[in-house]
Amino acid sequence: METLANERALELNTILCGDAREVLSTLPAESIDCCVTSPPYYGLRDYGIERQIGREQTPEQYIENLAAVFAELYRVLKNGGTFWLNIGDTYWGGKGKSGESSFEYQANRYESGKSFNQPYSNTGKAGVIAPKQGKHFEIKHKDLIGVPWMLAFTLRKQGWYIRQEIIWHKPNPLPESVKDRCTKSHEIIFLLSKRQKYYFNHSAIMEKANYDGRKKLTSSGSSKYSQSKEVFKAQPIVAKEHNIWTMVDGVFMRRKRSVWTIPTKPLKEAHFAPFPEALIIDCVKAGCRENGVVIDPFMGSGTTAIVAKKLNRNYIGIELKPEYIEIAQRRIQKEVGLF
Repeated sequence: METLANERALELNTILCGDAREVLSTLPAESIDCCVTSPPYYGLRDYGIERQIGREQTPEQYIENLAAVFAELYRVLKNGGTFWLNIGDTYWGGKGKSGESSFEYQANRYESGKSFNQPYSNTGKAGVIAPKQGKHFEIKHKDLIGVPWMLAFTLRKQGWYIRQEIIWHKPNPLPESVKDRCTKSHEIIFLLSKRQKYYFNHSAIMEKANYDGRKKLTSSGSSKYSQSKEVFKAQPIVAKEHNIWTMVDGVFMRRKRSVWTIPTKPLKEAHFAPFPEALIIDCVKAGCRENGVVIDPFMGSGTTAIVAKKLNRNYIGIELKPEYIEIAQRRIQKEVGLF
């Protein structure tokens, strides 16, 4: 594949330090098979580094910055590639100036053992208007902003196909003290593609069906259960009339549903928001062939890289904060021993 003057040779199984917008622009076009990523959520944390995404004063600016990243991703992704995007929503505050302590203050207290609040868990500095706290021309105080779909519709204008909205159901969500709405226990994962046709291995992520093969339809349309081998052997033909069933090692399997129940899993390392390996596994299995290349433009603690290598795929990571690259490399070395 020919490369442009500003393109670098594709280095597999490495994490590149820098702004995702700039680093992606140096990668060869149509060189990546799959992207699995979870960018910083809007107005949630201050990671204490210049050019971080998520600290913009308006959701529109946040969406614009993410769209710039994913425009470059569109260029480097193969035409048959897939893009799995985990993105969270949030509420508009609109209360004005923040009274929170600064990043530096929280960092000093955390490092001295005086506080459990890690420095990047704060959302603003005292006396300034933090994201989500200013006035907005349309979004009202306590409005759910709708960040995921704002981003999805912007990406569609770029040319992306919004192929599916997947619900990540969290059986162990963070508790909330609100009394005027339900506790939130889900996030969205979008499956996007560059073309109508793309690589998707549905058989690699099939799940166990509740149906056990014993149900027999009678001539009257009612049903009864039987343990006979004859009924068990004949049943897949009957079942096929209303669903697609596959027998694997004596177990009926079905195509994976769009609600994924996966618990969150904390990380002992100093990274506040890792997503669990279990959330990434099926994205990689379905969206990338073995020996293909998976990229994560917001690598963070390295979970995408770890899953990719465990599944016999290659990875490329991009991370703005050097400390997180060190965390990711330690985890990769421990889990898959690449360094």
